[in-house]
Amino acid sequence: MDRLKTIFMGTPDFAVPCLRVLQEKTDIMAVITQPDRPKGRGHNLQASPVKQAALEYGLPVLQPEKIKTEEFAARLEEMQPDLIVVVAFGQILSQRILDIPRLGCVNVHASLLPRYRGAAPIHWSIINGEEETGVTTMLMDAGLDTGDMLLKDKVAITPDMTTEELHDKLMDMGGRLLSDTIDGLAAGTIVPEKQDDSLSNYAGMLNKETGHIDWTKTATEIHNLIRGLNSWPVAWGMLEGKNYKFWRTRAAEGDCSQPPGTVTELGKNSFKVATGKGLLEVLELQPPSRKRMSAGDFVRGHGVEIGAVFS
Repeated sequence: MDRLKTIFMGTPDFAVPCLRVLQEKTDIMAVITQPDRPKGRGHNLQASPVKQAALEYGLPVLQPEKIKTEEFAARLEEMQPDLIVVVAFGQILSQRILDIPRLGCVNVHASLLPRYRGAAPIHWSIINGEEETGVTTMLMDAGLDTGDMLLKDKVAITPDMTTEELHDKLMDMGGRLLSDTIDGLAAGTIVPEKQDDSLSNYAGMLNKETGHIDWTKTATEIHNLIRGLNSWPVAWGMLEGKNYKFWRTRAAEGDCSQPPGTVTELGKNSFKVATGKGLLEVLELQPPSRKRMSAGDFVRGHGVEIGAVFS
Protein backbone atom coordinates (compact mmCIF):
# COMPACT_ATOMS: atom_id res chain seq x y z
CA MET A 1 0.00 0.00 0.00
CA ASP A 2 1.29 3.46 -0.91
CA ARG A 3 2.32 5.68 1.96
CA LEU A 4 -0.01 8.55 2.73
CA LYS A 5 1.02 12.04 1.70
CA THR A 6 0.64 14.29 4.74
CA ILE A 7 1.07 17.82 6.04
CA PHE A 8 1.84 18.42 9.72
CA MET A 9 0.85 21.52 11.69
CA GLY A 10 2.17 21.97 15.22
CA THR A 11 4.31 24.18 17.43
CA PRO A 12 5.26 23.15 21.03
CA ASP A 13 7.11 20.13 22.39
CA PHE A 14 3.78 18.36 22.96
CA ALA A 15 3.47 18.00 19.16
CA VAL A 16 6.94 16.53 18.53
CA PRO A 17 6.12 12.84 19.22
CA CYS A 18 3.25 13.11 16.72
CA LEU A 19 5.60 14.58 14.12
CA ARG A 20 7.96 11.65 14.75
CA VAL A 21 5.14 9.16 14.17
CA LEU A 22 4.10 10.91 10.98
CA GLN A 23 7.69 10.89 9.73
CA GLU A 24 7.89 7.13 10.30
CA LYS A 25 4.53 6.19 8.77
CA THR A 26 3.88 8.73 5.98
CA ASP A 27 5.52 10.98 3.41
CA ILE A 28 5.45 14.47 4.93
CA MET A 29 5.17 17.14 2.27
CA ALA A 30 5.49 20.12 4.62
CA VAL A 31 5.68 20.99 8.31
CA ILE A 32 3.81 24.17 9.23
CA THR A 33 4.60 25.89 12.51
CA GLN A 34 4.42 29.32 14.12
CA PRO A 35 7.05 31.95 13.16
CA ASP A 36 10.19 32.16 15.25
CA ARG A 37 9.57 34.28 18.36
CA PRO A 38 11.87 36.41 20.58
CA LYS A 39 12.80 34.64 23.78
CA GLY A 40 14.97 35.20 26.83
CA ARG A 41 16.75 38.30 28.03
CA GLY A 42 18.42 38.87 24.70
CA HIS A 43 15.09 38.57 22.84
CA ASN A 44 16.82 36.39 20.26
CA LEU A 45 14.55 34.64 17.78
CA GLN A 46 13.94 31.00 18.70
CA ALA A 47 12.49 28.28 16.53
CA SER A 48 9.59 26.23 17.87
CA PRO A 49 10.30 22.66 19.06
CA VAL A 50 8.40 21.37 16.01
CA LYS A 51 10.56 23.40 13.63
CA GLN A 52 13.72 22.16 15.30
CA ALA A 53 12.58 18.53 14.97
CA ALA A 54 11.47 19.04 11.37
CA LEU A 55 14.84 20.45 10.37
CA GLU A 56 16.56 17.46 11.99
CA TYR A 57 14.44 15.22 9.76
CA GLY A 58 15.27 17.35 6.71
CA LEU A 59 11.63 18.28 6.17
CA PRO A 60 10.46 21.50 4.47
CA VAL A 61 9.18 24.03 7.02
CA LEU A 62 6.62 26.77 6.39
CA GLN A 63 5.94 29.52 8.96
CA PRO A 64 3.05 31.73 7.90
CA GLU A 65 2.19 34.62 10.20
CA LYS A 66 -1.44 33.94 9.24
CA ILE A 67 -2.58 30.64 7.79
CA LYS A 68 -6.07 31.88 6.85
CA THR A 69 -5.15 33.57 3.57
CA GLU A 70 -6.20 32.72 0.02
CA GLU A 71 -2.57 32.50 -1.07
CA PHE A 72 -1.58 29.99 1.60
CA ALA A 73 -4.66 27.85 1.10
CA ALA A 74 -3.89 27.67 -2.62
CA ARG A 75 -0.36 26.57 -1.81
CA LEU A 76 -1.66 23.71 0.33
CA GLU A 77 -4.16 22.71 -2.36
CA GLU A 78 -1.31 22.32 -4.84
CA MET A 79 0.33 19.75 -2.55
CA GLN A 80 -2.80 17.53 -2.65
CA PRO A 81 -2.20 15.82 0.73
CA ASP A 82 -4.16 12.74 1.75
CA LEU A 83 -4.19 13.89 5.38
CA ILE A 84 -3.39 16.97 7.46
CA VAL A 85 -2.46 16.38 11.11
CA VAL A 86 -2.80 19.28 13.57
CA VAL A 87 -1.33 19.19 17.10
CA ALA A 88 -1.28 22.33 19.26
CA PHE A 89 -0.62 24.48 16.20
CA GLY A 90 -1.85 27.79 17.56
CA GLN A 91 -3.88 29.06 14.61
CA ILE A 92 -7.43 28.31 13.43
CA LEU A 93 -7.84 26.63 10.04
CA SER A 94 -10.26 27.96 7.45
CA GLN A 95 -12.98 25.76 5.99
CA ARG A 96 -11.12 25.85 2.69
CA ILE A 97 -8.06 24.25 4.31
CA LEU A 98 -10.21 21.73 6.22
CA ASP A 99 -11.65 20.58 2.89
CA ILE A 100 -8.29 19.96 1.19
CA PRO A 101 -7.20 16.43 2.30
CA ARG A 102 -9.30 13.46 1.15
CA LEU A 103 -9.03 11.82 4.60
CA GLY A 104 -9.68 15.08 6.41
CA CYS A 105 -7.77 17.07 9.01
CA VAL A 106 -7.02 15.12 12.19
CA ASN A 107 -6.38 16.87 15.49
CA VAL A 108 -4.68 15.28 18.50
CA HIS A 109 -6.31 16.89 21.54
CA ALA A 110 -5.11 16.53 25.14
CA SER A 111 -8.42 15.66 26.83
CA LEU A 112 -11.20 13.12 26.72
CA LEU A 113 -13.51 15.04 24.44
CA PRO A 114 -15.98 16.55 24.73
CA ARG A 115 -15.03 17.23 28.36
CA TYR A 116 -12.38 19.93 27.87
CA ARG A 117 -12.41 21.92 24.67
CA GLY A 118 -10.09 24.88 24.26
CA ALA A 119 -6.54 26.06 24.80
CA ALA A 120 -5.54 24.58 28.18
CA PRO A 121 -7.22 21.20 28.74
CA ILE A 122 -4.34 19.70 30.73
CA HIS A 123 -4.21 22.56 33.22
CA TRP A 124 -7.96 22.73 33.76
CA SER A 125 -8.39 18.99 34.23
CA ILE A 126 -6.08 19.24 37.26
CA ILE A 127 -7.39 22.59 38.53
CA ASN A 128 -10.91 21.15 38.50
CA GLY A 129 -9.84 18.04 40.40
CA GLU A 130 -10.48 15.48 37.67
CA GLU A 131 -9.35 11.94 38.45
CA GLU A 132 -8.72 10.94 34.84
CA THR A 133 -8.08 12.49 31.45
CA GLY A 134 -6.51 11.38 28.19
CA VAL A 135 -6.04 12.09 24.52
CA THR A 136 -8.61 12.15 21.74
CA THR A 137 -8.04 12.15 18.00
CA MET A 138 -10.79 13.81 16.00
CA LEU A 139 -11.76 14.95 12.52
CA MET A 140 -11.62 18.73 12.58
CA ASP A 141 -14.55 20.94 11.63
CA ALA A 142 -15.13 24.68 11.77
CA GLY A 143 -15.94 24.64 15.52
CA LEU A 144 -13.58 24.75 18.50
CA ASP A 145 -12.66 21.11 19.16
CA THR A 146 -16.17 20.02 18.12
CA GLY A 147 -15.33 17.53 15.34
CA ASP A 148 -16.22 13.84 15.27
CA MET A 149 -14.08 11.74 17.59
CA LEU A 150 -11.91 8.93 16.22
CA LEU A 151 -9.91 7.22 19.00
CA LYS A 152 -9.32 7.83 22.73
CA ASP A 153 -6.87 6.72 25.40
CA LYS A 154 -7.09 7.37 29.15
CA VAL A 155 -4.71 8.08 32.02
CA ALA A 156 -5.35 8.49 35.75
CA ILE A 157 -4.62 11.82 37.44
CA THR A 158 -3.11 11.11 40.85
CA PRO A 159 -3.80 13.51 43.76
CA ASP A 160 -0.38 15.19 43.64
CA MET A 161 0.28 15.06 39.88
CA THR A 162 1.27 18.39 38.34
CA THR A 163 0.43 19.73 34.91
CA GLU A 164 4.06 19.30 33.88
CA GLU A 165 3.98 15.60 34.81
CA LEU A 166 0.62 15.02 33.15
CA HIS A 167 1.74 16.90 30.03
CA ASP A 168 4.63 14.48 29.52
CA LYS A 169 2.39 11.43 29.90
CA LEU A 170 -0.16 12.77 27.42
CA MET A 171 2.57 13.87 25.01
CA ASP A 172 3.81 10.29 24.61
CA MET A 173 0.25 8.96 24.56
CA GLY A 174 -0.62 11.37 21.74
CA GLY A 175 2.06 9.92 19.49
CA ARG A 176 0.87 6.36 20.06
CA LEU A 177 -2.78 7.27 19.52
CA LEU A 178 -1.97 9.13 16.30
CA SER A 179 -0.17 6.05 15.01
CA ASP A 180 -3.26 3.90 15.63
CA THR A 181 -5.48 6.57 14.10
CA ILE A 182 -3.44 6.73 10.88
CA ASP A 183 -3.59 2.95 10.55
CA GLY A 184 -7.34 2.94 11.12
CA LEU A 185 -8.05 5.75 8.68
CA ALA A 186 -5.92 4.15 5.98
CA ALA A 187 -7.69 0.82 6.48
CA GLY A 188 -11.15 2.39 6.79
CA THR A 189 -11.81 0.67 10.13
CA ILE A 190 -12.52 3.72 12.32
CA VAL A 191 -16.12 4.84 12.73
CA PRO A 192 -16.24 8.57 13.68
CA GLU A 193 -18.37 9.38 16.74
CA LYS A 194 -20.33 12.61 17.24
CA GLN A 195 -19.60 14.64 20.37
CA ASP A 196 -22.28 15.32 22.95
CA ASP A 197 -22.13 19.12 23.31
CA SER A 198 -23.95 18.99 26.65
CA LEU A 199 -20.89 17.31 28.22
CA SER A 200 -18.38 19.93 27.10
CA ASN A 201 -16.45 22.27 29.39
CA TYR A 202 -14.42 25.17 27.99
CA ALA A 203 -10.74 25.10 28.99
CA GLY A 204 -9.93 28.77 28.50
CA MET A 205 -6.55 30.40 28.15
CA LEU A 206 -4.47 31.04 31.26
CA ASN A 207 -2.83 34.25 32.46
CA LYS A 208 -1.11 35.53 35.58
CA GLU A 209 -4.38 36.40 37.31
CA THR A 210 -5.54 32.79 36.96
CA GLY A 211 -2.88 31.93 39.51
CA HIS A 212 -3.85 34.43 42.21
CA ILE A 213 -4.83 32.22 45.14
CA ASP A 214 -8.23 32.79 46.75
CA TRP A 215 -7.55 31.66 50.30
CA THR A 216 -11.29 31.44 51.09
CA LYS A 217 -11.52 28.37 48.86
CA THR A 218 -10.95 24.91 50.33
CA ALA A 219 -7.46 23.54 50.85
CA THR A 220 -8.13 20.91 48.19
CA GLU A 221 -9.23 23.51 45.64
CA ILE A 222 -6.13 25.62 46.29
CA HIS A 223 -3.88 22.55 46.12
CA ASN A 224 -5.43 21.64 42.76
CA LEU A 225 -4.83 25.18 41.47
CA ILE A 226 -1.19 25.08 42.54
CA ARG A 227 -0.43 21.73 40.91
CA GLY A 228 -2.52 22.67 37.87
CA LEU A 229 -0.39 25.77 37.26
CA ASN A 230 2.94 24.01 37.83
CA SER A 231 5.06 24.82 35.85
CA TRP A 232 3.22 27.69 34.16
CA PRO A 233 1.94 30.29 34.92
CA VAL A 234 2.40 29.29 38.62
CA ALA A 235 0.02 30.05 41.49
CA TRP A 236 0.87 32.97 43.74
CA GLY A 237 -0.09 34.95 46.81
CA MET A 238 0.95 38.22 48.42
CA LEU A 239 2.67 38.67 51.77
CA GLU A 240 3.58 42.14 53.03
CA GLY A 241 3.15 43.52 49.54
CA LYS A 242 5.46 40.96 47.90
CA ASN A 243 4.65 38.15 45.47
CA TYR A 244 5.30 34.55 46.52
CA LYS A 245 4.94 31.66 44.07
CA PHE A 246 3.69 28.29 45.32
CA TRP A 247 5.07 25.14 43.68
CA ARG A 248 4.20 22.14 45.86
CA THR A 249 1.57 21.71 48.55
CA ARG A 250 -0.86 19.22 50.02
CA ALA A 251 -4.29 19.56 51.55
CA ALA A 252 -4.39 18.80 55.28
CA GLU A 253 -7.08 18.61 57.92
CA GLY A 254 -6.87 20.89 60.92
CA ASP A 255 -8.18 23.88 62.82
CA CYS A 256 -9.39 26.63 60.49
CA SER A 257 -10.40 29.11 63.18
CA GLN A 258 -7.88 31.62 61.84
CA PRO A 259 -8.83 33.86 58.90
CA PRO A 260 -8.07 32.35 55.45
CA GLY A 261 -4.48 33.01 54.38
CA THR A 262 -3.12 33.00 57.95
CA VAL A 263 0.01 30.96 58.70
CA THR A 264 -1.02 28.66 61.57
CA GLU A 265 1.90 26.27 62.03
CA LEU A 266 5.62 26.09 61.25
CA GLY A 267 7.14 22.62 60.79
CA LYS A 268 10.54 21.16 60.04
CA ASN A 269 9.80 20.65 56.35
CA SER A 270 6.68 22.72 55.76
CA PHE A 271 4.30 25.33 57.08
CA LYS A 272 0.52 25.42 57.12
CA VAL A 273 -1.91 28.11 56.01
CA ALA A 274 -5.60 28.42 56.92
CA THR A 275 -8.10 28.25 54.06
CA GLY A 276 -11.88 28.36 53.76
CA LYS A 277 -11.90 24.67 54.70
CA GLY A 278 -8.89 22.72 55.95
CA LEU A 279 -5.23 23.69 56.02
CA LEU A 280 -2.87 24.02 53.08
CA GLU A 281 0.52 22.49 53.85
CA VAL A 282 3.19 24.32 51.83
CA LEU A 283 6.13 22.14 50.77
CA GLU A 284 7.91 24.25 48.14
CA LEU A 285 7.67 27.93 47.23
CA GLN A 286 9.56 30.78 45.62
CA PRO A 287 10.06 34.05 47.51
CA PRO A 288 10.34 37.27 45.48
CA SER A 289 13.59 37.59 43.47
CA ARG A 290 14.80 34.18 44.67
CA LYS A 291 14.90 30.62 43.40
CA ARG A 292 12.47 27.87 44.30
CA MET A 293 13.17 26.43 47.74
CA SER A 294 11.79 23.92 50.17
CA ALA A 295 9.37 25.28 52.73
CA GLY A 296 11.68 23.90 55.40
CA ASP A 297 14.56 26.11 54.23
CA PHE A 298 12.16 29.04 54.01
CA VAL A 299 11.03 28.53 57.62
CA ARG A 300 14.59 28.03 58.89
CA GLY A 301 15.58 31.26 57.18
CA HIS A 302 12.85 33.04 59.17
CA GLY A 303 10.96 33.78 55.95
CA VAL A 304 7.59 33.56 57.69
CA GLU A 305 6.08 33.63 61.15
CA ILE A 306 2.90 32.27 62.70
CA GLY A 307 0.15 34.83 62.23
CA ALA A 308 1.47 36.18 58.93
CA VAL A 309 -1.34 36.53 56.39
CA PHE A 310 -1.13 35.76 52.67
CA SER A 311 -3.57 37.51 50.37
